[in-house]
Amino acid sequence: MTTRPKIRSRRILPGFGLTLGCSMLYLTLIVLIPLAGVFVKSTEGGWDFFWQTAFTDRAMASYRLSFGASLIAALINAVFGLLTAWVLVRYRFPGKRLVDSMVDLPFALPTAVAGIALTAVYTSNGWIGKLFAPEGPIGSHFPPDGIPLAYTEVGVVIALTFIGLPFVVRTIQPVLEDLNREAEEAAASLGANRWQMFSRVIFPELRPALLTGFALAFARAVGEYGSVIFIAGNIPYKTEITPLLIYMKLEEFNYDGAAVLAVVMLVASFVLLLLINGLQWWSSKFQRAAV
Repeated sequence: MTTRPKIRSRRILPGFGLTLGCSMLYLTLIVLIPLAGVFVKSTEGGWDFFWQTAFTDRAMASYRLSFGASLIAALINAVFGLLTAWVLVRYRFPGKRLVDSMVDLPFALPTAVAGIALTAVYTSNGWIGKLFAPEGPIGSHFPPDGIPLAYTEVGVVIALTFIGLPFVVRTIQPVLEDLNREAEEAAASLGANRWQMFSRVIFPELRPALLTGFALAFARAVGEYGSVIFIAGNIPYKTEITPLLIYMKLEEFNYDGAAVLAVVMLVASFVLLLLINGLQWWSSKFQRAAV
């Protein structure tokens, strides 16, 4: 009886142990050690200092604005990012490549430049802002101040929506491109209307990617600084975001206070992203069970 020779699998990269070790070393140096340093720094002043700094009225107002505006911006991007990805994948029109490349503009554009551009456009004398000014065609219906955009909470949402759109579009786009059209044709042949085809055939396939894009856009918005500070107006208790408050602590050489606010943002962001990822896992599990 002859035994067949064992065929050794040839891997392009080295073995599991070496690649895992390199990955963990890189992750530790770039992510884990800096985050651990922030946690240690935040406790140097003692727990009384931590609580007094983390939960002041000014800090709580900045948390509400940062997380609230980020959530609203991510929801807006989830809707219009899905629509944009659909148009880029399913339709052909002149200038399609130009529009597709413009989606990545917030990736390449410096955030400070984006903030200045948005402020110039959305102020009361800007191209869009003057439409909502008290004397504008839209703002005149909302006396006496119209609908102010820049230097308000609305301006913060606009800036965060601008920087978060590419995450949703680029996450959904490849899934749409690989989507099987045969299921849509089968649903149409069985008499399904457009809404039924989208809600029961297409959207379940897109839901995990949409949740991923939403989570990425939200995470990006929470830590945004450069594009917000110009259009927000930075009014304490009203339009002051937490990253700006952290920067102000550093300007005052209050490193312990800055670390405290950073830890609060870090923990809150981690919990929210964990919930979103859990929702994505549940959605994928529900989809597999339905199949």
